[in-house]
Amino acid sequence: MTDDPLKRIGMATPIFGFSHCRDVVAAVSKAGGVGVYGAGLHSDDQIAIDLRWIEDQIGDLPYGIDLLMPSKYVGSESGGLSGAQAKAAIPAEVTAFLDDMMVRYDVPEATGDEPEDEFLALGGQRYSAAQARGILDLAFASKAKLLVSALGVPPADVIEQAHAQGMVVAALAGSVKHALAHVAAGIDIVIAQSYEAGGHTGEVGGMVLTPLIVDAVAPVPVLAAGGIADGRQMAAALALGAKGVWCGSVWLPTAESDLLPVVKRRLVDAAAEDTQRTRAMTGKPSRLLKTAWVTEWERPDTPDPLPNPLHAVAIGSYVSRIEKAAASPDATAQSGAGALAPTAAGQVIGLITQETSCRQVMVEMMTGCVDAVASVQELLEAQ
Repeated sequence: MTDDPLKRIGMATPIFGFSHCRDVVAAVSKAGGVGVYGAGLHSDDQIAIDLRWIEDQIGDLPYGIDLLMPSKYVGSESGGLSGAQAKAAIPAEVTAFLDDMMVRYDVPEATGDEPEDEFLALGGQRYSAAQARGILDLAFASKAKLLVSALGVPPADVIEQAHAQGMVVAALAGSVKHALAHVAAGIDIVIAQSYEAGGHTGEVGGMVLTPLIVDAVAPVPVLAAGGIADGRQMAAALALGAKGVWCGSVWLPTAESDLLPVVKRRLVDAAAEDTQRTRAMTGKPSRLLKTAWVTEWERPDTPDPLPNPLHAVAIGSYVSRIEKAAASPDATAQSGAGALAPTAAGQVIGLITQETSCRQVMVEMMTGCVDAVASVQELLEAQ
């Protein structure tokens, strides 16, 4: 077996496409990349359905599974809170603020037919090892070649089991300290997630973070993440020492994406300045599209976001109501649920000006990278 984890995955082109949408994951893998399924926001039943569907679509092509594995969160000292315990810990002023927000933005009440289970009670996110066990069991039973921790150092037993099954283990890092902790734990690939990225991010930009982590963890391969949506940025990442790129925001407005149409339209129209690093979605710093949801939580007269996982528990049912209302064909980004609808998105959305397909993104990124490298070579040869 080769010692190169990227070759063990079966990577054809150095592009990893992260998405919570199974259609995007399959499309990226079929176009020559490695689609990575974000499992952390789905129920175990939905994950099982989606993984079977992905594998039916892509056959033996490579894909990965991504989940949250933090070591520090409210309740970590006792193995994690139950849904009932977490709900009981939500301050009354936070619930009152959310109720008032729903009234002011005319978001309809829940219908009452939503199923009650532990996954939903926890706000649709799992943090403890016990809560994530279902995802891990499904991952280890799948054909996935890659297991990724989006948040936290993977536990030793998870890395050991993944390696025993021939899986490659990767983890996102927003700092050199985090990258070194991942490598010390035995992971195979570090994903340098920079300040520009959508979702959970650190405070260092990619032009600095990528070479810092490349140097710190060598010879462990590094993927660059954050601010990458075209071939020029891909070429820059490779020049900084990355062995590939990890992209998320670029897939959001694609035809395959299941993102709400009103949010897709907003993303296509957005500038790079229309995102904000905020605690408004998970309680941890995360870059989101700057919708009314973000501005409401950032107001000085509103409650502070709660630590994770309490924030996800507090907002879970409200976000579900918003998304259900914003799915209406009449929804607009100017008012009501359409104005609130939250989504993670990186600064690179400023470069995305139209809806396209995952395959087209892949083609343009690869050809753009080749053209960028040739342009630099021509420039240097002319000196």
